[in-house]
Amino acid sequence: MSSPDLSTPSEPIRADHADLDLALRIADAADAVTMARFDAADLDVRLKPDRSHVTEADLATERAIREILAAERPDDGVFGEEFGVTGNGSRQWIIDPIDGTANYLKGIPMWATLIALAVDGVPQVGVVAQPALGRRWWGATGHGAWTNTPAGDRRIRVSDVDDVADASVSFQSMGQWRGYGRLDALERVTSAVWRDRGYGDAWPYMLLAEGRLEFVAEFDVKRYDIAALIPIIREAGGTFTDIDGGEDLDALSSLATNGHLHRPFLDLIHDRLPETS
Repeated sequence: MSSPDLSTPSEPIRADHADLDLALRIADAADAVTMARFDAADLDVRLKPDRSHVTEADLATERAIREILAAERPDDGVFGEEFGVTGNGSRQWIIDPIDGTANYLKGIPMWATLIALAVDGVPQVGVVAQPALGRRWWGATGHGAWTNTPAGDRRIRVSDVDDVADASVSFQSMGQWRGYGRLDALERVTSAVWRDRGYGDAWPYMLLAEGRLEFVAEFDVKRYDIAALIPIIREAGGTFTDIDGGEDLDALSSLATNGHLHRPFLDLIHDRLPETS
Protein backbone atom coordinates (compact mmCIF):
# COMPACT_ATOMS: atom_id res chain seq x y z
CA MET A 1 0.00 0.00 0.00
CA SER A 2 1.54 3.33 -1.02
CA SER A 3 1.93 6.14 1.49
CA PRO A 4 -0.37 9.08 0.74
CA ASP A 5 1.15 12.53 0.56
CA LEU A 6 0.14 14.90 3.35
CA SER A 7 1.46 17.96 1.55
CA THR A 8 -0.80 20.36 -0.30
CA PRO A 9 0.03 19.86 -3.99
CA SER A 10 0.93 22.93 -6.07
CA GLU A 11 -1.80 21.87 -8.51
CA PRO A 12 -4.43 20.34 -6.20
CA ILE A 13 -6.10 17.16 -7.34
CA ARG A 14 -9.72 17.87 -6.54
CA ALA A 15 -12.45 15.41 -5.86
CA ASP A 16 -15.75 16.26 -7.48
CA HIS A 17 -18.23 18.16 -5.31
CA ALA A 18 -20.48 15.11 -5.69
CA ASP A 19 -17.95 13.16 -3.62
CA LEU A 20 -18.44 15.53 -0.70
CA ASP A 21 -22.21 15.26 -1.07
CA LEU A 22 -21.88 11.47 -1.01
CA ALA A 23 -19.63 11.57 2.06
CA LEU A 24 -22.25 13.63 3.89
CA ARG A 25 -24.99 11.17 2.94
CA ILE A 26 -22.79 8.33 4.13
CA ALA A 27 -22.41 10.16 7.44
CA ASP A 28 -26.21 10.34 7.74
CA ALA A 29 -26.45 6.58 7.29
CA ALA A 30 -23.61 5.95 9.72
CA ASP A 31 -25.22 8.18 12.35
CA ALA A 32 -28.40 6.12 12.18
CA VAL A 33 -26.47 2.91 12.87
CA THR A 34 -24.19 4.22 15.60
CA MET A 35 -26.88 6.06 17.52
CA ALA A 36 -29.23 3.07 17.45
CA ARG A 37 -26.79 1.14 19.66
CA PHE A 38 -25.06 3.93 21.60
CA ASP A 39 -25.21 3.35 25.36
CA ALA A 40 -27.15 0.10 24.87
CA ALA A 41 -26.99 -2.15 27.92
CA ASP A 42 -26.61 -5.24 25.75
CA LEU A 43 -23.99 -3.86 23.35
CA ASP A 44 -21.74 -6.67 22.10
CA VAL A 45 -18.08 -5.83 22.76
CA ARG A 46 -15.11 -7.98 21.84
CA LEU A 47 -11.31 -7.79 21.80
CA LYS A 48 -9.34 -7.77 18.56
CA PRO A 49 -6.01 -9.63 18.30
CA ASP A 50 -4.23 -6.35 19.10
CA ARG A 51 -6.26 -6.14 22.36
CA SER A 52 -8.24 -3.08 21.21
CA HIS A 53 -12.03 -3.18 21.49
CA VAL A 54 -14.54 -3.59 18.70
CA THR A 55 -18.31 -3.40 19.10
CA GLU A 56 -21.17 -4.66 17.01
CA ALA A 57 -21.77 -1.02 16.08
CA ASP A 58 -18.24 -0.61 14.64
CA LEU A 59 -18.83 -3.59 12.37
CA ALA A 60 -22.40 -2.70 11.39
CA THR A 61 -21.45 0.90 10.62
CA GLU A 62 -18.57 -0.04 8.36
CA ARG A 63 -20.77 -2.57 6.57
CA ALA A 64 -23.43 0.09 5.99
CA ILE A 65 -20.82 2.50 4.61
CA ARG A 66 -19.36 -0.13 2.32
CA GLU A 67 -22.79 -1.02 0.97
CA ILE A 68 -23.38 2.58 -0.06
CA LEU A 69 -19.94 2.88 -1.67
CA ALA A 70 -20.40 -0.41 -3.53
CA ALA A 71 -23.64 0.92 -5.00
CA GLU A 72 -22.53 4.48 -5.77
CA ARG A 73 -18.75 4.24 -6.31
CA PRO A 74 -18.17 0.62 -7.36
CA ASP A 75 -14.83 1.41 -9.02
CA ASP A 76 -13.34 3.10 -5.94
CA GLY A 77 -11.16 1.35 -3.39
CA VAL A 78 -12.05 1.26 0.31
CA PHE A 79 -9.84 1.04 3.38
CA GLY A 80 -11.74 0.61 6.63
CA GLU A 81 -10.49 -0.06 10.13
CA GLU A 82 -12.57 -3.18 10.59
CA PHE A 83 -12.49 -4.89 7.17
CA GLY A 84 -9.24 -3.66 5.64
CA VAL A 85 -8.60 -2.84 2.00
CA THR A 86 -10.80 -3.72 -0.96
CA GLY A 87 -10.31 -2.55 -4.53
CA ASN A 88 -7.53 -0.38 -5.87
CA GLY A 89 -6.94 2.51 -8.23
CA SER A 90 -6.41 6.22 -7.78
CA ARG A 91 -9.45 6.79 -5.56
CA GLN A 92 -9.72 5.30 -2.08
CA TRP A 93 -12.31 5.90 0.61
CA ILE A 94 -10.75 5.72 4.08
CA ILE A 95 -13.18 4.90 6.87
CA ASP A 96 -13.13 4.70 10.66
CA PRO A 97 -16.68 3.69 11.60
CA ILE A 98 -16.26 4.67 15.26
CA ASP A 99 -13.17 6.65 16.20
CA GLY A 100 -13.14 6.47 19.97
CA THR A 101 -14.62 3.01 20.48
CA ALA A 102 -13.45 3.04 24.12
CA ASN A 103 -15.67 6.06 24.72
CA TYR A 104 -18.55 4.59 22.71
CA LEU A 105 -18.69 1.37 24.70
CA LYS A 106 -18.64 3.32 27.99
CA GLY A 107 -21.50 5.59 26.94
CA ILE A 108 -19.25 8.64 26.69
CA PRO A 109 -20.35 10.85 23.75
CA MET A 110 -16.84 11.76 22.59
CA TRP A 111 -16.57 9.53 19.51
CA ALA A 112 -16.96 10.11 15.79
CA THR A 113 -17.36 8.48 12.41
CA LEU A 114 -14.54 9.48 10.05
CA ILE A 115 -15.06 9.42 6.28
CA ALA A 116 -12.35 10.43 3.82
CA LEU A 117 -11.65 10.20 0.12
CA ALA A 118 -8.04 10.19 -1.06
CA VAL A 119 -7.34 10.85 -4.74
CA ASP A 120 -3.91 9.75 -6.00
CA GLY A 121 -2.91 9.34 -2.36
CA VAL A 122 -3.93 12.83 -1.26
CA PRO A 123 -6.85 13.19 1.21
CA GLN A 124 -9.29 15.46 -0.61
CA VAL A 125 -12.64 15.00 1.16
CA GLY A 126 -13.22 14.68 4.89
CA VAL A 127 -16.29 14.33 7.09
CA VAL A 128 -16.23 14.02 10.88
CA ALA A 129 -19.61 13.11 12.36
CA GLN A 130 -20.11 13.29 16.12
CA PRO A 131 -23.85 12.49 16.37
CA ALA A 132 -24.05 11.97 20.14
CA LEU A 133 -23.30 15.69 20.43
CA GLY A 134 -25.21 16.68 17.31
CA ARG A 135 -22.04 17.95 15.62
CA ARG A 136 -20.50 17.48 12.21
CA TRP A 137 -17.57 18.98 10.32
CA TRP A 138 -16.68 18.60 6.65
CA GLY A 139 -14.36 19.92 4.00
CA ALA A 140 -12.97 19.25 0.55
CA THR A 141 -10.15 20.73 -1.47
CA GLY A 142 -11.37 23.96 -2.99
CA HIS A 143 -14.71 23.90 -1.12
CA GLY A 144 -13.70 25.21 2.31
CA ALA A 145 -14.23 23.75 5.78
CA TRP A 146 -17.62 23.82 7.47
CA THR A 147 -19.56 22.85 10.56
CA ASN A 148 -23.19 22.73 11.60
CA THR A 149 -24.63 25.11 14.20
CA PRO A 150 -28.16 25.80 15.51
CA ALA A 151 -28.18 28.87 13.27
CA GLY A 152 -27.14 26.91 10.18
CA ASP A 153 -23.97 25.71 8.49
CA ARG A 154 -20.93 27.90 9.13
CA ARG A 155 -17.57 28.12 7.39
CA ILE A 156 -14.71 27.66 9.85
CA ARG A 157 -11.20 29.03 10.07
CA VAL A 158 -8.16 28.42 12.26
CA SER A 159 -7.04 31.07 14.72
CA ASP A 160 -4.60 33.90 14.03
CA VAL A 161 -2.59 33.26 17.21
CA ASP A 162 1.08 33.69 16.31
CA ASP A 163 2.82 33.42 19.68
CA VAL A 164 3.36 30.04 21.34
CA ALA A 165 2.84 31.68 24.74
CA ASP A 166 -0.75 32.50 23.74
CA ALA A 167 -1.55 29.05 22.34
CA SER A 168 -4.02 26.50 23.64
CA VAL A 169 -3.01 22.90 22.90
CA SER A 170 -4.29 19.34 23.10
CA PHE A 171 -1.81 16.50 23.43
CA GLN A 172 -4.26 13.54 23.58
CA SER A 173 -2.58 11.54 26.41
CA MET A 174 0.67 11.51 28.36
CA GLY A 175 0.84 7.74 27.96
CA GLN A 176 1.18 8.07 24.18
CA TRP A 177 4.04 10.52 24.47
CA ARG A 178 5.76 8.45 27.14
CA GLY A 179 5.37 5.27 25.10
CA TYR A 180 7.08 6.90 22.10
CA GLY A 181 9.89 8.38 24.20
CA ARG A 182 8.66 11.95 23.68
CA LEU A 183 7.52 12.90 27.19
CA ASP A 184 10.32 15.48 27.45
CA ALA A 185 9.00 17.08 24.24
CA LEU A 186 5.50 17.23 25.70
CA GLU A 187 6.82 18.91 28.82
CA ARG A 188 8.56 21.55 26.68
CA VAL A 189 5.36 22.22 24.76
CA THR A 190 3.02 22.40 27.76
CA SER A 191 5.47 24.59 29.68
CA ALA A 192 5.62 27.09 26.81
CA VAL A 193 1.91 27.57 26.09
CA TRP A 194 -1.01 29.36 27.70
CA ARG A 195 -3.21 26.30 28.22
CA ASP A 196 -3.00 22.54 27.72
CA ARG A 197 -5.61 19.78 27.84
CA GLY A 198 -5.86 16.16 26.69
CA TYR A 199 -9.23 16.20 24.92
CA GLY A 200 -8.66 13.09 22.82
CA ASP A 201 -9.62 11.50 19.50
CA ALA A 202 -11.00 13.57 16.58
CA TRP A 203 -12.69 16.37 18.52
CA PRO A 204 -9.60 18.50 19.31
CA TYR A 205 -8.65 18.57 15.64
CA MET A 206 -12.05 20.04 14.89
CA LEU A 207 -11.64 22.55 17.71
CA LEU A 208 -8.39 23.57 16.01
CA ALA A 209 -10.17 23.95 12.66
CA GLU A 210 -12.73 26.16 14.40
CA GLY A 211 -9.98 28.40 15.80
CA ARG A 212 -10.35 27.23 19.42
CA LEU A 213 -6.98 25.42 19.68
CA GLU A 214 -3.61 26.03 18.03
CA PHE A 215 -1.93 22.60 18.35
CA VAL A 216 -3.02 18.95 18.41
CA ALA A 217 -0.56 16.06 18.32
CA GLU A 218 -0.60 12.36 19.04
CA PHE A 219 1.04 9.00 18.36
CA ASP A 220 -0.01 5.52 17.26
CA VAL A 221 -2.46 6.89 14.70
CA LYS A 222 -3.36 4.96 11.56
CA ARG A 223 -4.42 6.49 8.24
CA TYR A 224 -8.09 5.86 9.05
CA ASP A 225 -7.65 7.90 12.25
CA ILE A 226 -6.46 11.02 10.47
CA ALA A 227 -7.30 11.02 6.74
CA ALA A 228 -10.70 12.66 7.23
CA LEU A 229 -9.19 15.37 9.42
CA ILE A 230 -6.66 16.58 6.88
CA PRO A 231 -8.92 18.24 4.26
CA ILE A 232 -10.93 19.97 6.99
CA ILE A 233 -7.89 21.38 8.76
CA ARG A 234 -6.19 22.44 5.54
CA GLU A 235 -9.29 24.08 4.11
CA ALA A 236 -9.65 25.92 7.43
CA GLY A 237 -6.14 27.33 6.91
CA GLY A 238 -4.20 24.99 9.19
CA THR A 239 -1.18 22.75 8.67
CA PHE A 240 -1.06 18.97 9.12
CA THR A 241 2.09 16.80 9.15
CA ASP A 242 3.53 13.98 11.21
CA ILE A 243 5.35 14.79 14.45
CA ASP A 244 8.63 15.24 12.59
CA GLY A 245 7.18 17.57 9.96
CA GLY A 246 7.01 14.86 7.32
CA GLU A 247 4.27 14.01 4.89
CA ASP A 248 3.60 10.30 5.40
CA LEU A 249 0.06 9.31 6.38
CA ASP A 250 1.45 6.06 7.77
CA ALA A 251 4.07 7.64 10.06
CA LEU A 252 2.03 6.71 13.19
CA SER A 253 2.04 10.28 14.45
CA SER A 254 0.28 13.54 13.69
CA LEU A 255 0.80 17.24 14.29
CA ALA A 256 -1.90 19.77 13.40
CA THR A 257 -1.55 23.49 14.02
CA ASN A 258 -3.08 26.77 12.95
CA GLY A 259 -0.22 27.13 10.47
CA HIS A 260 1.32 30.23 12.02
CA LEU A 261 2.83 28.13 14.81
CA HIS A 262 3.74 24.94 12.98
CA ARG A 263 7.45 25.63 12.74
CA PRO A 264 7.74 26.98 16.32
CA PHE A 265 6.02 23.88 17.67
CA LEU A 266 8.26 21.58 15.61
CA ASP A 267 11.26 23.42 17.06
CA LEU A 268 9.90 22.95 20.59
CA ILE A 269 9.21 19.26 20.08
CA HIS A 270 12.70 18.64 18.72
CA ASP A 271 14.44 20.98 21.20
CA ARG A 272 16.14 23.12 18.60
CA LEU A 273 16.65 26.81 18.24
CA PRO A 274 13.98 28.62 16.21
CA GLU A 275 14.86 29.19 12.60
CA THR A 276 15.66 32.78 11.70
CA SER A 277 15.12 34.41 8.35
